This record gives sequence, structure tokens and C-alpha cells, in this order.
Amino acid sequence: MIAIIDYGSGNVGAIANIYKWLKVAHQVTGEFRELAAAERYILPGVGAFDATMSYLTRSGMVDLLSEQILVHKKKVLGICVGMQILADSSEEGILPGLGWIQGRVRKIDASALGAPPFLPHMGWNSVSPQPGAGLFEGVDLERGFYFLHSYFFAAAREQDVIATVTYGRELPCAVAHGNVFGVQFHPEKSHANGVAVFRNFAEL
Repeated sequence: MIAIIDYGSGNVGAIANIYKWLKVAHQVTGEFRELAAAERYILPGVGAFDATMSYLTRSGMVDLLSEQILVHKKKVLGICVGMQILADSSEEGILPGLGWIQGRVRKIDASALGAPPFLPHMGWNSVSPQPGAGLFEGVDLERGFYFLHSYFFAAAREQDVIATVTYGRELPCAVAHGNVFGVQFHPEKSHANGVAVFRNFAEL
């Protein structure tokens, strides 16, 4: 069972529809008992770093999820802001992140971009995954994914970056460390490529 974490942020309905189509057991939930019983987690996110961390902390989900993911080693996939909060901190806010993957979220340097509109990075872009990155199995890399962001995950360990995107310069767009995964793009808006990523996560 994959728990699509419902904390008032993200396209949870779109993600659930994809897993329904894939015939993969899933549940949209923020209920503690159901979260504890899940085998994997999707952490969606649309919005700001501090607002997302504040809600998760107030809800009590941070402690529960940290135990399931860091102690019991269940897999989690963070999407967009859901990926960024996996970091230690962010230039976008002042609150600490989850710290499940070492790094800091930084603003994209607009001075490196050739033409307006500079930010956010919005629309489709191709990606370059590392060899053997199972999350990208069967993906049309040239078509890529749909992006909408102004910040990126600057991982502390180079080996934790499993894919990059070029926007002015090469930027990390997917990270992984052990059982923790994150993607900056929106797979739920990326048609067949997004479906492939969700399928791959369910099978990792």
C-alpha cells in the first residue's frame, strides 16, 4: 500500500488517479494509523517551504514519518516542495527541513539565464539521469517532465543527485539516498513519463 500523504498541499487526486489506473494499491490519507500501516509514501507539495514544514510539524506527521522512513526504512518519494523539504534547510524560509537527505535548497541564479521570463522555471524540459537510476526506467528523456519552480535542491553529497536538468546551468532535479527519493518536476503533470516514474517507485 502506498500512502499519498494528505496535508493540504499538492495534487493528491491526480496522483491517486494514476495509481488507480496502474492498479497499484494506494490511499490518500493523513490519518496516523493508516500512515503507520503503509509500505511506501508519496509526499506531494505545492507552495512554500516554511508553510509546508509548519503544517507537517503542527499535524504531528513529522515524528511519525521520520520513524517509518528512518527507522523502519520504508520508501518515500517527495515531489516539488515535497522534495525540497527533504533537505536540511532552504533559502526560501527559516524553518529547518526534514533533513532526510543532506543539503540546502537554493534559489536558481537568474543571472545565468539568457532570456526572460527568468523565474520560475516553468514548462517541459528534458532530464539527464545517472546510469542505473531505477526511478527513470522506461522514461522518454528527451521529452522530459513538467517543471514549475524557482528553487533547487543543492545536495551535500554529489552521489545523492540521480538526475539533472539544464536551466541556465545544470541543476539537480532528482535526489536519492537509501530509501528516500525526491523529484523537482511534477510527474502527475508529465503524462506517460510521470506514469513511468510512479510505476517505477512502486516497484523499487
